[in-house]
Amino acid sequence: MRIEAIDLIHISIPLVSPFRISRGVISDRHMLLVRVHSEGAFGWAEAGADLLPLYTYETVGTVRHVIADLFAEEILGRDWPDEGGALAVAEHHGKWPWHPMAKAAIEEAFWDLEARRRGVPVAELYSGGRPTRDRVEVGISLGIQDEFEVLAEQIEKALADGYRRIKLKIARGHDLAVLRSVRDRFGDIPLMVDANCGYTSEDMDLLVELDDLGLVMIEQPFEYDELETHAALQSRIDTPICLDESAKSPAITARALDMGAARIINIKCSRLGGRAAGIAVHDLCEERGVPVWCGGMLEAGVGRLHNVAVATLPNFTMSNDLSASRRYWKRDIIDPEVELDADGCVAVPTGPGIGHTVRDDLLERYQVARETLRP
Repeated sequence: MRIEAIDLIHISIPLVSPFRISRGVISDRHMLLVRVHSEGAFGWAEAGADLLPLYTYETVGTVRHVIADLFAEEILGRDWPDEGGALAVAEHHGKWPWHPMAKAAIEEAFWDLEARRRGVPVAELYSGGRPTRDRVEVGISLGIQDEFEVLAEQIEKALADGYRRIKLKIARGHDLAVLRSVRDRFGDIPLMVDANCGYTSEDMDLLVELDDLGLVMIEQPFEYDELETHAALQSRIDTPICLDESAKSPAITARALDMGAARIINIKCSRLGGRAAGIAVHDLCEERGVPVWCGGMLEAGVGRLHNVAVATLPNFTMSNDLSASRRYWKRDIIDPEVELDADGCVAVPTGPGIGHTVRDDLLERYQVARETLRP
């Protein structure tokens, strides 16, 4: 199989409302879509990077540079297997130690391409023949709010919509008091918090106080490289710590689990460098009895559908950050949009590849830049 062209499409989609985390606020989500072409077929991917390096050092600009100036020549200039092409790309990219989101975007497009060529859902390829589910359980992630009543209204709506778990972003000054107010107002709802690396070891005693709130988990309180600090906190609390930014590879994830730095892992395939690495972390955690869930990067429809597909694997036993399209976007780029059912789940597409159509008219509406790479 030869890749004849690679489309790089930079788009910017307005959010329904600004999304605030400990590192900053996002009002318009910039992203890079990747489409690979081969013999009349194509495959879609969405890079996880944003316009600014808020979550990772990678950005839309760096992903575009790495794909266009480094990866494209190799991807376009060789033969790839008709079956297992994505795994071959993942193995080939193993020589590059950095830029996981750029690597993930190319590999993801290969998964969709192969699934479309074979006429099967991409979830079938991700499963590797293992049993999967036809719906995935969904939670919601809510950003930081200065006014408690605004946050309370968002929680009420999320519960009414059927979301099975509420995740609240926290930061210094927006943590313990807010969470106690949430418990007072809403009682024993499934509740977790995400700090996005916003705390240091000096905040240890404050974080220990969160243990009395009956949280499902505390996600990534410290910086990505502070595994020892995470382990120290986990030794003092019963609430499971979940690693996100720290879980950068299967090997680092294994080390973190060996150290007792976490009891739950958030799998973001774009952070790990591709779906193959994400599946490897899933399998590692399954072997060790550690539950996983699929985290979100404010993906539009393409990335969201890939996430839904990978979350069908058996060890994704917790609610995933795979909210309905209308939760974030005034109009998503896919048709139909991702919808939440009455039971708080999202249906897994059954059509070939990601299973939904990417609308060219919406790409044109949101387009910032576009280029096509050829041999």
